[in-house]
Amino acid sequence: MDLNTPSLNHLLDAWLDEDLGRGDLTSVLLGNSYGSAQWIAKQKGVFCGGGLVERLFQRLDDSVEIQLLINDGAHFEANQKLLKLNGPRKSLLAGERTALNLAMHLSGIATSTAALVAMLEGTGVRLADTRKTTPGLRILEKYAVRCGGGINHRLGLDDAAMLKENHLAWVNDIDTAVQAVRKTAPWPTRIIVEAETPEQAKEALLAGADGILLDEISPEVLHNLVPDLRELASNEAQHRGSNKIVLEASGVDPMDLKAYAATGVDLISTSAPITKSSWIDFSMRFELTS
Repeated sequence: MDLNTPSLNHLLDAWLDEDLGRGDLTSVLLGNSYGSAQWIAKQKGVFCGGGLVERLFQRLDDSVEIQLLINDGAHFEANQKLLKLNGPRKSLLAGERTALNLAMHLSGIATSTAALVAMLEGTGVRLADTRKTTPGLRILEKYAVRCGGGINHRLGLDDAAMLKENHLAWVNDIDTAVQAVRKTAPWPTRIIVEAETPEQAKEALLAGADGILLDEISPEVLHNLVPDLRELASNEAQHRGSNKIVLEASGVDPMDLKAYAATGVDLISTSAPITKSSWIDFSMRFELTS
């Protein structure tokens, strides 16, 4: 993840300002003395946010030095040391809460994602996220999904065109909707159609959709539907030279991932790692160096 972008720098400054306000009222106790600190994990998990912590402290005070003891995406155990910090004590304390909050939240997402990805191991099916993210944190939360072994779905409405039930309710049919978007969107745009029934899925394929999101369709139905869609896509490719269709299961219970993976879909998308994960608890402990 590129951490040196204007948008991310703006966010970091805003988050620091949220906590610091007009200044830390306890900094009078700290003077200009230097200190060192370390982060310790209170439980096991998957780490995410090291580079973000470095960037945040650089924005706050570029004299702070950080030594990362673990890479993003790496597993850690309870009581493991994660990173070390050195610098002015008032700066270490000023950035402590914001940095910990971000890393604990992102590590929770990475940990939750890794647990679901492990359930899909050996199936060839990938786990994707959704746009159900915290406003202002999307790029970071989606980065945390990648650290946990998942992949990212579209970042926003301008990444790909997804025709969902509310879009389709306002047009005559799926083919009309697909052609209208195809006509006006930039040429690299992929068009994904949300299908809630087998009939809608087949209509979307025949309309030339690049992907079909099979929403809240049971594994039992998908076992028959997915092979039918593959065969239909193969026949269409012979006539039109169409690319391979991407089939995605969505609206799933995370505990049923293996059942969905066995249906032959390419992707399973879920918001659970972001919307339902718990923070991983870290603590920062200080030692004076001078």
